[in-house]
Amino acid sequence: MDPCPFIRLTIGNLALKVPLAAKTTSSVVHPSSSPCFCKIKLKNFPPQTAAIPYIPLETTQFPEIQTLAATFHLSSSDIQRLASRSIFTSKPCLKILIYTGRAGAACGVHSGRLLAKVSVPLDLSGTLSKPCVFHNGWISVGKGAGKSSSSAQFHLNVKAEPDPRFVFQFDGEPECSPQVVQIQGNIRQPVFTCKFSCRHTGDRTQRSRSLPTETSVPRSWLNTFGSERERPGKERKGWSITVHDLSGSPVAMASIVTPFVASPGTDRVSRSNPGSWLILRPGDCTWRPWGRLEAWRERGGATDGLGYRFELIPDGSSGAGIVLAESTISSHRGGKFSIELGSSSSSSSPTSGVNRSRSRRGGSNGSGGGASPANSPRGGSGDYGYGLWPWNVYKGFVMSASVEGEGKCSKPCVEVSVQHVSCMEDAAAYVALSAAIDLSMDACRLFNQRMRKELCHESLS
Repeated sequence: MDPCPFIRLTIGNLALKVPLAAKTTSSVVHPSSSPCFCKIKLKNFPPQTAAIPYIPLETTQFPEIQTLAATFHLSSSDIQRLASRSIFTSKPCLKILIYTGRAGAACGVHSGRLLAKVSVPLDLSGTLSKPCVFHNGWISVGKGAGKSSSSAQFHLNVKAEPDPRFVFQFDGEPECSPQVVQIQGNIRQPVFTCKFSCRHTGDRTQRSRSLPTETSVPRSWLNTFGSERERPGKERKGWSITVHDLSGSPVAMASIVTPFVASPGTDRVSRSNPGSWLILRPGDCTWRPWGRLEAWRERGGATDGLGYRFELIPDGSSGAGIVLAESTISSHRGGKFSIELGSSSSSSSPTSGVNRSRSRRGGSNGSGGGASPANSPRGGSGDYGYGLWPWNVYKGFVMSASVEGEGKCSKPCVEVSVQHVSCMEDAAAYVALSAAIDLSMDACRLFNQRMRKELCHESLS
């Protein structure tokens, strides 16, 4: 498999120093008593907002603690668009607007006061093959810029580094059991097939042939991560999607283990009682839990959408887990599900993810042995994806998947960093995860709305 070229443009190590003389001017609010933030803009990309820490005047060197404020992911076509020149466009640059006051807006009017504007020219030629630092250090900003006695000082680091990734796309909606193709330039090559199954938990005859039988899979992970017990009221359950390689062998699976249930008196899956998927990978001649995806319906207004939380499940009996992604995707416009390690940035865009890495305790995953199911899963890279763990030396982009809004035809596009794919089974796990987040948009639809026939079973409500 050949990856597609990408660039990861990062902006970090932000800091602001304001001389005492500037405190008395009416145009500046001193950041020691008033917070500061900035808007980071790059042409053709949504702007991102980040807080700016205040550095005492006596500080001569930037602190050892370095933070990431914003990240832009550029494909080769993005780079070409930015580099295109005409009489109407100038050389590409990164624009940073620095404000004093708190971020946010009331009635469409931002509460912050503009302090300064910073532009950093970007020469992206050659960045697809080697890293490049565009700026690292202090810049004089605001009134009196260039005069050390009266100008504010703004510190930032802007750099670009190659970030090649594999790109996959579903040829149809996941519930229609489509092929999955790999995209490399203008080449689209089939690499996986998907089999969607919609079954009642008590109807064993409706199981996909690639699913392990109940007697061949350790049962303790079901007790830990989900439940097959019947629940009263409205619910959606029994969905699973199995990813096969081109030889027909199953290489990854996503299956609902906690039904999506409407909260009492409502037609909504609530955050307090989310449904959940288990993402499974082959290992030790059986299926093994790799990750868990929880999803629910966020309530009302501009935030109405799909809330989600993805947790990586470790190998072993300790039960310690890591929440790698937690955010909301607009149910109307759709957006992107993404995992990026070491990122502290967030955007005000409703389709952007705020990825948090934190420890989370759970029960045993019960990774005991079991008999090999029919079409026995094969071993993957051997680490079951645990290179994702935040204390691993690798930081940065892991994967992203497009998600369409409700009622729209969804053919998810999946991007995975080459750092996390060493074999086909590795890629298949991310494909299964992207199918689960896409299907969660349907699983979390209001229960007073009709579902499409591919997602319905005569036993389901």
